[in-house]
Amino acid sequence: MLEHGAAPPAGDRDTRPPAHGGLGTRLMRRKPVERLVSEGGKGEGGELRRSMGVWQLTMISIGATLGTGIFVVLGEAVPDAGPAVILSFVIAGITALFSALSYAELAGTMPVSGSSYSYAYATLGELVAWICGWCLVLEYGVSVAAVAVGWGQYLNELLDGVFGFTIPDALAAPPGDGGYFNLPALLVVLLAMAFLLGGAKESARANTIMVMVKIVALLLFCGVAFQGVKSGNYANFMPMGMAGVSAAGATLFFSYIGFDAASTAGEEAKNPQRDLPRAIMLSLVIVTALYCLVAAIAVGAMPWQKFKGSEAALAGIMKAVTGQSWWAVLLAFGAVVAIASVVLTVLYGQTRILFAMSRDGLVPKTFSKVHAKSGVPRVNTVIVSLFCGVLAAAVPLGELADATSIGTLFAFALVNVAVIVLRRTRPDMKRTFRTPLSPLFPAIGFLLCLYMMGSLGMVTWVVFGVWMAVGLVVYFGYGLRRSRLATSEK
Repeated sequence: MLEHGAAPPAGDRDTRPPAHGGLGTRLMRRKPVERLVSEGGKGEGGELRRSMGVWQLTMISIGATLGTGIFVVLGEAVPDAGPAVILSFVIAGITALFSALSYAELAGTMPVSGSSYSYAYATLGELVAWICGWCLVLEYGVSVAAVAVGWGQYLNELLDGVFGFTIPDALAAPPGDGGYFNLPALLVVLLAMAFLLGGAKESARANTIMVMVKIVALLLFCGVAFQGVKSGNYANFMPMGMAGVSAAGATLFFSYIGFDAASTAGEEAKNPQRDLPRAIMLSLVIVTALYCLVAAIAVGAMPWQKFKGSEAALAGIMKAVTGQSWWAVLLAFGAVVAIASVVLTVLYGQTRILFAMSRDGLVPKTFSKVHAKSGVPRVNTVIVSLFCGVLAAAVPLGELADATSIGTLFAFALVNVAVIVLRRTRPDMKRTFRTPLSPLFPAIGFLLCLYMMGSLGMVTWVVFGVWMAVGLVVYFGYGLRRSRLATSEK
């Protein structure tokens, strides 16, 4: 922070354009880092509460990450890569690692709720920040819906094993997947909403318990399923070639999006500069190790051709290996808890990103209103939850997962660029974590994100293009004029 009366460093002198600058100049206006940090926690009518340490932050990242790729998307990825899905997880994990290094540096430097949106605002300008924030809405909001879809599959496994009945397909699958309305998906989102409305500290405590349950469940799967591993299932290791491995890796990148969830808690962390980088890196290491272990055992225990169309693959493997349904029931219980924690933490991240965008004036003020007693943006939480719940109930899983991946990859690419820019414009700034070999590692992270985006299908790109077009219409029709940087210039 600057001392009173001192001149700002050259790299951070007011970068805002003159009040009557041209359109291009206004689109490039940046929000000073010190202003970003000083506004931390402040909302309309109240403030967020700082209640989380490194343990809770790590659990948030693991909660948002662990479970999605293994419990839900594995059945989508294995048919593309075959047994080489293990390599797909490694590729996706390496791609995430380079971006995680950049996230860790910026989270320690700018510990705010906006995550990569705020980092882009301070380094790349308002228009790029808006695009990044719009991608985060796709990343977080749509991924909540995608994960919730898979939750219903494991809920049916659990109900079948314990009570002998399942929710009819008409009420447990979205249109296009044999149903009319995915009721379980809506219910899990509403359950997460109820936890979030209770407060950040209470939500973090519930999430920590759920994370422990799902780690135990995955380790239990490894121990039991290992008995059914057959070396022949690894034959023809890469049936679709490297193209299949890359395509599966792009889909599985969806499984890693949660590691940045801790960065959205920057304004509710007790010591964010120290704890955020630690939480981000620690969570990614734990998650990657578990993903690769479980994937290796899963494809060894069941021929890869049988994964097609299975959204509850692990429970099926447990049942096939043991011949006893109660093992599958235990795993289904772990999956139900695991996926619920993903919904809870990712939904949390989405509300905090919209909170930051609202505080900057780019989305309506209602998203930054904080309840004075609970310290929670209640209206924000309800709106986002209802949107995600309806989306989960009406859209198939595969389309949601790929759309989320491309939004995530684009946002991560911008974070890598932001590190390079901030190192150049503010070399003097205190950093509690520094990305090694910068700008080389951030550049590699940027290129890997572009490579993974290129592996996604044309339909996904069309959806992404339409989403971006809608976002630009919203920005030029609303955000450009109502931006607080714009109004402070008048």
